[in-house]
Amino acid sequence: MRLLFLGDVVGRSGRDGVMRHLPTLRKALALDFVVVNGENAAGGFGITEKIAQEFFAAGVDCLTTGNHVWDQKELVGQIDRLPNVLRPLNYPEGTPGRGASLLPTRDGRRKVLVVNVMARLFMDALDDPFAAVEKVLRTYRLGPNAADAIVIDVHGEASSEKMAMGHFCDGRVTLVVGTHTHTPTADTQILNGRTAYQTDAGMCGDYDSVIGMKKEAAVLRLTRKLPTDRLTPAENDATVSVCGVFVETDDRTGLAVRAEAVRVGGRLAQAIPVLG
Repeated sequence: MRLLFLGDVVGRSGRDGVMRHLPTLRKALALDFVVVNGENAAGGFGITEKIAQEFFAAGVDCLTTGNHVWDQKELVGQIDRLPNVLRPLNYPEGTPGRGASLLPTRDGRRKVLVVNVMARLFMDALDDPFAAVEKVLRTYRLGPNAADAIVIDVHGEASSEKMAMGHFCDGRVTLVVGTHTHTPTADTQILNGRTAYQTDAGMCGDYDSVIGMKKEAAVLRLTRKLPTDRLTPAENDATVSVCGVFVETDDRTGLAVRAEAVRVGGRLAQAIPVLG
């Protein structure tokens, strides 16, 4: 099975980058399932049902989110009818939506469990992410008669917490990948138990920016300590990169046999896996 995870989509330019490159990636990498973190897709803050449906039409199978999940208030009333749009698993009981979903591949032959959890260091105070993930993994296991693959999006600031989640889940899931910092890390690897791991997938957006936002206002905020206009996404198509991680699994176990970074378009060094 071949999986692609793409990091945080920021604004219109990030959406356009995914729409432009994903059809080609699906074909070139013979992808079975695609997960995208879309929590900043709507003007840099949150996501809407309309935007989610545009992603699905472009070839995305599941959307994850994070601390900006409710920035577009309309999603609160929409998310319960969107099984392939996740909010962090460790929100309090009774929060709309779901943090994990077992979803079929487009050909209906396999099932992928996607889990979205939010870390706690330097983040909002949510329930214990490790306990939340453990509860899910007691219900769903890798294997032909359960989940053919399990993907965990750890939305967090601290690399240490995301690394700890990778080792916590090692041997029990296909991929643990971090989101939130909007910066792709250079540690794509397969852990000892054959779980693929990357500390942060990076963002799909304009890299001539401050984490996807127009750099002028962001720099002023930090250098002058004065209020500025609301941050808005940078939108220079020439510097938009689509970033993530590609994973190939052992069909017998659901564990990873290959993991490679993906960086397409823009001015970042390109990284496009080549199938043998």
